[in-house]
Amino acid sequence: MSDAFAGGSDRRDRLKRVALYAVLVAMAGFYLIPIETGLMTAITSPETYTGQTPFLPPLEPLVSGTGSFSLAPWANAFDGLARGLANSFILVVPATVLSGLLGSMAAYGLTNVEWRGQIAVYVLFIAGIFIPYQAVLVPLTQFWYNVVPLQAAFGPLAAAVPLVQEYHWKLVALIVTHTAYGIPICTLLFRAHYKKLSDEMIEAARLDGASVSTIYRRIVLPLSVPMFAVVFIYQFTQIWNDLLFALTIVQFGDASVVTQELVGIGVSQSGTNFPLRMAAALLAALPTLVVYVLFGDKFAKGVTA
Repeated sequence: MSDAFAGGSDRRDRLKRVALYAVLVAMAGFYLIPIETGLMTAITSPETYTGQTPFLPPLEPLVSGTGSFSLAPWANAFDGLARGLANSFILVVPATVLSGLLGSMAAYGLTNVEWRGQIAVYVLFIAGIFIPYQAVLVPLTQFWYNVVPLQAAFGPLAAAVPLVQEYHWKLVALIVTHTAYGIPICTLLFRAHYKKLSDEMIEAARLDGASVSTIYRRIVLPLSVPMFAVVFIYQFTQIWNDLLFALTIVQFGDASVVTQELVGIGVSQSGTNFPLRMAAALLAALPTLVVYVLFGDKFAKGVTA
């Protein structure tokens, strides 16, 4: 009797596992089919693309209506996005590092250092998270174009420093804007992490004569690597995909970032070049994918913590 019951239980467990695997495979297919369709479209010759079977690989002349294989969309997409990609990297890397580092320092000062009024300051940081982008567009434009003479300062700077262009002032304005907007959420994430650090460890360092900055540099900062991965991935993705601030401050031109260049690529009066647009979209998304691959393990540790 017990053997029959055990055998039935094993069969139920196997059926549950099979059902779970089937659900996982179905979910993976559901999420991967759009990516596969975009990739197949991006390697199809624009001259033979029909759009009738975008999920099939280009197999003409073997399979009629699928289009012929071509890497021209990728080459054309890179040519069209090269300037935007360079500007986006100039923007994203310093803005991500600065917002993460300043958020970590602010969280340390609001968590592990006792001083009067820190709760009120922390409330201000939290309030900064909920300020919508749309509410600051007009004052932000007035600030960078009329209040701060950044544009005038970059004229002589571009003439004196190699590789610096006069339009780079717009990218500097974007870096400062994204850094300021990213500090509140970074502070919140780091503070949650620092609240879990051992108070005894911090107190022992103080008894040994370590200063506030020494404790941060030698104890807190090395223990923050997983949370830095979380913050860097979050900030990199947010800043890289931003279009609203770029449209407000840059307003197209030589300082356009990749999201701005992506808007009009492959669109003309003769129609839409879907292979070119798909290749450009995948190319623009590639840096965020690389960041997730490089820091994925630390990201998982930081989220778990």
